[in-house]
Amino acid sequence: MTAREYDLIVIGAGVAGENVADYATKGGLKVALVEAELVGGECSYWACMPSKALLRAGSALRAARAVGGAAQAVTGDVDPAAAFARRTSIVHDWDDTSQADWVASADIDLVRGHARFTGERALTVESSDGSKVDLRAKHAVTISTGSVSLLPDIPGLAGIEPWTSHEATSATAAPESLAILGGGVVACELATAYSSFGTKVTMIVRGETLLTGQEPFAGEAVAEALAEAGVTIRHGVEVESAHRTESNAVLDLNDGGKVVAEQVLVATGRAPRTMDLGLETIGLTDGDWLDVDDTLLVTGFDWLYAVGDVNHRALLTHQGKYQARAAGDVIAARARGDRVHDGMWGRHVASADAVAVPQVTFTDPEVASVGLTAEAAARKFAEEGAGRDIRVIDYDLSWLAGSTVYADGYKGQARAVIDEERQVVIGATFVGPDVSELLQAATIAIVGEVPLSRLWHAVPAYPTVNEVWLRFLEVYGREESA
Repeated sequence: MTAREYDLIVIGAGVAGENVADYATKGGLKVALVEAELVGGECSYWACMPSKALLRAGSALRAARAVGGAAQAVTGDVDPAAAFARRTSIVHDWDDTSQADWVASADIDLVRGHARFTGERALTVESSDGSKVDLRAKHAVTISTGSVSLLPDIPGLAGIEPWTSHEATSATAAPESLAILGGGVVACELATAYSSFGTKVTMIVRGETLLTGQEPFAGEAVAEALAEAGVTIRHGVEVESAHRTESNAVLDLNDGGKVVAEQVLVATGRAPRTMDLGLETIGLTDGDWLDVDDTLLVTGFDWLYAVGDVNHRALLTHQGKYQARAAGDVIAARARGDRVHDGMWGRHVASADAVAVPQVTFTDPEVASVGLTAEAAARKFAEEGAGRDIRVIDYDLSWLAGSTVYADGYKGQARAVIDEERQVVIGATFVGPDVSELLQAATIAIVGEVPLSRLWHAVPAYPTVNEVWLRFLEVYGREESA
């Protein structure tokens, strides 16, 4: 059978794969996009979109209850059935027709089935009915297959058929009780969502804090809010074994305690979705993360790229899309023989993965962060041995006139991390209601390396919570002159 030839073959039609294909096509290449499940991938159907849809009802209700006048109009709690129905509408009932139609309109060939390498630039795609098609890439192949939930090696855990985020975001009803293993973003967000549905939630967290890797005050604020919502958090313990009774799952803990719940959700990490791709035929190992350079080229290859979660640089949808734009452009440029612009902020590199990754945790309160935490910045400067200093500016968001108008009893905290030598912001974290709307300004300040002297002239509108930027500068100025 003669192989169908393309300039570029993209394995995985999630948001990262779609963007690689789109940008390469716009660059003049003929592209095939291979997908074994749904076009749009995890983000569209089992992660970002459905999880935020499930969180929104509780968030809107809490916001209304925090404003006098609106609070008096609220007469009930979240309706779980209606929230699940809205989620199902947002994911189009797990039907990818509209996204498949977009692929066709973008002049990209969609090939449905599971792809396996058969050699250099060569693949066989097997569809669900067993039929096969051979594909060959003239210039490049991109792997954008994402990641999957990691199931810990705990005796009996697999046997109780626990949820991962996949099942939790596609459920049609809320269980009466839910035990969550983990204390990261997924664990905290789904604890927030399911507690708003009336589910009795217990979190089992190996460490002493939530949201490890964020500023400490972020995890503390989220833990306090979850506790107020009725969530039980068991810190410093691990599950040793699991089994299921007729009606519940039972988790045995290493401190001698037990947690009994109708359902168990595992949210303890991610693994690369590189299993069963035939990577051994090209000198790689199935199931491994794929190391790449800033142009997303896999180490040791001049034709293989890896974009999104699968390269383990930043497991976030928006960063995967950012990488994809860079990769699509650079693949097209190299195919044309054009020079690749690979400077620090060149269009063909994903350099922001290392210095300016924005992230929002959609808990109550929200946590929005970008760049380095104070601890990470201090550690980085110490390792570089350049004698550089950082300055940390903290500000209580409840002191702002904008927060007073926004909600009664507003609680929030903000931090800016400043490189003293260059006098630029290198990190920012905001915790509070809807602080995600503050994040892009921080991202621009960090990516643009805007000097503090210039930020004085970026005047925030009054009365909004964005006035925190003025307060950062005022505090910095007072400390500098002291």
